[in-house]
Amino acid sequence: MNKMTLSRVTTLVMISALAMLSLAVPSSAQQGMAPPVAPTAQQAPAVSQSQPPAALPQAAAPQAAPSDAAATPAEREGKLLKAAAAELKELSPWSMFKSADVVVKAVMIGLAFASLVTWTIFIAKMLELTVVQRKVRSALAKIADARSLAEAQFALGARGSVLASFLAAAMREARLSAGISSDAGIKERAASSFAEIVRAEARRIRLGMGLLATIGATSPFVGLFGTVWGIMNSFIGISKSQTTNLAVVAPGIAEALLATAIGLVAAIPAVIIYNHFSRVTKGYMELVSRASGAAARLLSRDLDRTHVSSHSRTAAE
Repeated sequence: MNKMTLSRVTTLVMISALAMLSLAVPSSAQQGMAPPVAPTAQQAPAVSQSQPPAALPQAAAPQAAPSDAAATPAEREGKLLKAAAAELKELSPWSMFKSADVVVKAVMIGLAFASLVTWTIFIAKMLELTVVQRKVRSALAKIADARSLAEAQFALGARGSVLASFLAAAMREARLSAGISSDAGIKERAASSFAEIVRAEARRIRLGMGLLATIGATSPFVGLFGTVWGIMNSFIGISKSQTTNLAVVAPGIAEALLATAIGLVAAIPAVIIYNHFSRVTKGYMELVSRASGAAARLLSRDLDRTHVSSHSRTAAE
């Protein structure tokens, strides 16, 4: 009985040991295999997540390259159109001047200076002609009743006018010709002095009018030169931009045409002012001729009185 009991106990112990061993082996196998399986399970999603972004540029690159190559001229023209539209919105004489070429800018500045000179001459000559005409008319009115050169000089006083110059020249010639009985010679010499005074007065009163004539005659051509230069630069820009769209070409052509406009603005007033001053100057020179004639008549009266007085003294003797 004891042997049978021991054998049974031994058999049970072995069975329980084998059962425990069989339970331990799968758990250890699972523990040994778990580490490799877990990383593969974790890496698989990472690979699946990283592959699509890498694959997308490769798939999109062949499609984007042809589209960019085909759309480059259109995109370039679109950019130029946008830039031209922005310029057209801000298109003004000042903006066109700032964006113009250096030569065109120099032409515009020169024409603007010529226009300033024109209006300066206009204001100065208007004041001068108004003053001298008033002086000559007033002087002629004052000596209208004068009977001699001395009386006329006394009536004028010390006021400076061309008539005072005529009277002074007549009295100087009469004084220098004292003792000469030839009245014709005295009058001829006095007339020569009067002619010199008239020529000097004509040169003085026409001072600045030659500049007006030059500005009026040359300003349109100077502006045309600036326009030709600006249009030439515009065509060069067209060849570089490789587009003939009017919105792109218009700013450069407008800048070029601005030079012609400024040239006309400088030339037209210069011509009008020159013609106006020519008429006014002609009227003033007629007043100067009247003053010269008045001085000559007074000299003739003085000479006649001298002869009359000498004849009366001779008769009295």
